[in-house]
Amino acid sequence: MTVTSSQTTQDDLERLKQLREAFDTMRAEIARVVIGQDTVIEELLMAIFARGHCILVGVPGLAKTLLVSTLSRVLSLTYKRIQFTPDLMPADITGTEVIQEDPITRERKFVFLRGPIFANMILADEINRTPPKTQAALLEAMQEHRVTVGGHPYPMAEPFFVLATQNPIEQEGTYPLPEAQLDRFMFMIVVTYPSPEEEVAIMKATTGGQQVELKPVLTGEDILKLQDIVRRIPVGEHVFRYAVALARATRPTEPEALDIVRECVSWGAGPRASQYLILGAKARAALYGRPYVTTGDVASVALPVLRHRIVTNFNAEAEGISADTIVQKLLERIPRPTDPDK
Repeated sequence: MTVTSSQTTQDDLERLKQLREAFDTMRAEIARVVIGQDTVIEELLMAIFARGHCILVGVPGLAKTLLVSTLSRVLSLTYKRIQFTPDLMPADITGTEVIQEDPITRERKFVFLRGPIFANMILADEINRTPPKTQAALLEAMQEHRVTVGGHPYPMAEPFFVLATQNPIEQEGTYPLPEAQLDRFMFMIVVTYPSPEEEVAIMKATTGGQQVELKPVLTGEDILKLQDIVRRIPVGEHVFRYAVALARATRPTEPEALDIVRECVSWGAGPRASQYLILGAKARAALYGRPYVTTGDVASVALPVLRHRIVTNFNAEAEGISADTIVQKLLERIPRPTDPDK
C-alpha cells in the first residue's frame, strides 16, 4: 500500500490510544448534559481535531448552544457566544481601537480593545441573521487565525474554532451565507429531533433542580498536540483516489458525474472538499485509535463535508431532491476500493 511520507511514531501511537480513551470519556461527560445527538458530537470532535470549523443547522430547541458550551467545558477551552443580529457590525466581533490618555504622561494613544472573537471556541449563533459585511468579518479569523484592525494583525489564541448555527426556518429577513463563505466550514452538521426515548430523558433531566458538574478531559495544549498527530496519520493511495472520486462526481461538467448530478446540480464541490474528506477521515481514524485511514472513514464524513458544497437547481427542487440525497446516491454508486488487511 502506498502511503504519504508522514508516518506515525511510537509516541504518536501512545497518544492515539489516549485520544481513543479520551473520546469515550468526552462522550460520557457530554451525555450528562446533552441527551442523544451522538453523531453530532462525533462530527464536532472530528472537526476540532482536524482544525476545522463547523456550521450546525437545526430548528430551535435542539440544544445546539448547550452542546457547544458543554464541549468547551469538557475541553477546558475559553468560550464566547456571539448572537448575530441585523444591526451587528464587524467591530462588534473583532474589536476596535479607542483613544486612551496615559494618566501620568497625559499622552494619548490608540489602544485595541479585543472583541468576543478572541476565545478558543466561538459560537456564532444564527449567523444568517446578520448582513454579509459582518459575516465576512469572520473569514480572516477562520482562515488565517488572526484579525487585522487599524493595519495591525492580532493573532487568535490557539486552538481556535468557529461553530456557527443556522435556523432552517424563519428565513424571512435573513442573509443566507454565500457559497464562498460556506466553503470555509469543514462540516455542515444537521441537528435532528430526538427520539421518543431521548425526549423523555431530556424532560427528566431538565425539569428538576439538579446541577451537573463536568470534568475537563483535555486541555488546549493536549488538543494542539493531537491535531499535529492527526495530520501525520498516513493515508493510502486508494483512499486519496476514493476521496477525489467522490468530490469530482459532484461536478455536473465532469465525465464521471452521475445522471442525477447532471440533471439536478448547478455547481459541485471544489478541491477544498477533497482536502476535508481526507482530514475528516484522519480525525475519525484518530478518535477510534487507528493509525491508518480507511475508505470507510471517508464515506462516513462525506455527508457533512459535501452537503453544503453542492448547489442544486430548479429540477432538484421540483423533484424534492436534496444535496443529502445526491451524496447518498454517490456513496451507493461510486465503487469503494477494498482496504488492505492491517
